Amino acid sequence: MSEVLVLVDHSAGEVRKTTGEMLTAARRIGEASAVFVGEGAEAAQPALAGMGAAKVYALNAPELDEYLVAPTAEALAQLVQRTGAAAVVLPSTPEGKEIAGRLAVMTASGVITDAIDLQAGEGGVQVTKSVFAGGWTTTSHVAKGVAIVTLKPNSVTPEPAEGAAAVESVEVEFSNVARGARIVSSEEKQASGRPALTEAAIVVSGGRGTSGDFGPVEAFADSLGAAVGASRAAVDSGWYPHSTQVGQTGVTVSPQLYVAAGISGAIQHRAGMQTSKTIVAVNKDEEAPIFSMVDLGIVGDLFEVLPQATEKVNEAK
Repeated sequence: MSEVLVLVDHSAGEVRKTTGEMLTAARRIGEASAVFVGEGAEAAQPALAGMGAAKVYALNAPELDEYLVAPTAEALAQLVQRTGAAAVVLPSTPEGKEIAGRLAVMTASGVITDAIDLQAGEGGVQVTKSVFAGGWTTTSHVAKGVAIVTLKPNSVTPEPAEGAAAVESVEVEFSNVARGARIVSSEEKQASGRPALTEAAIVVSGGRGTSGDFGPVEAFADSLGAAVGASRAAVDSGWYPHSTQVGQTGVTVSPQLYVAAGISGAIQHRAGMQTSKTIVAVNKDEEAPIFSMVDLGIVGDLFEVLPQATEKVNEAK
């Protein structure tokens, strides 16, 4: 069985749920091996074993922390050459996509981003994508070299499996090009107490209809244990941080439940959330485009609807 490398998505050594999703998808096409960059591979071994990792390649060179993504891409390229891996799966994040692009160039391979499923099939790895703002589903495969794929968070249901997850320390060499951009300072992101937007099973987003008051949106999100997102209109107006923008030019999410409050449903926004499993919208305009794609639509003022919904959710706890 061909080996498939999976870049572990972790924060300070704590393995994120997205890693379980990637390992589940990787096991469908071969023997899934985790690639852990940074310190903490030994501590993460039990979690990775429970996710079905056959091996854990530990990469812990100083360059991987001191520079941007180029050293990680070079390390993966060397690991691909040593293992003869048939595919590499990475998280579909800005960092993951940049690593994937660099890795594709280094290995003379094809790359497919924002996949929602992987299967073994004719021609190699069959990659499923949702394209044109969710209007079409495509299946494709890499025709040259190693299949390099980034997988959207929440698109694959993680399936527990027992793997050996034997930790193997890997030594790699880095070129001067990889050392071209050094990280000179970093600041820990202030904790909000909410899950990360790209990992959350539930996302509640606010748009122009909030008029800048995200209080009801945040309260409802907190009652559900959800992440908070925003439309481009809300972000451009300075009402919410750009990092929370859901859409074609922002973050792409695919949660189990997506709640759009005061969002009209422009194609730019729909492109970033249309693959959500269940979509609920609250909007005063019954002609809003968002209602054409929802599972449940509520015509009403979000300042009246969301507080009532929050109260009911809290009562049910």
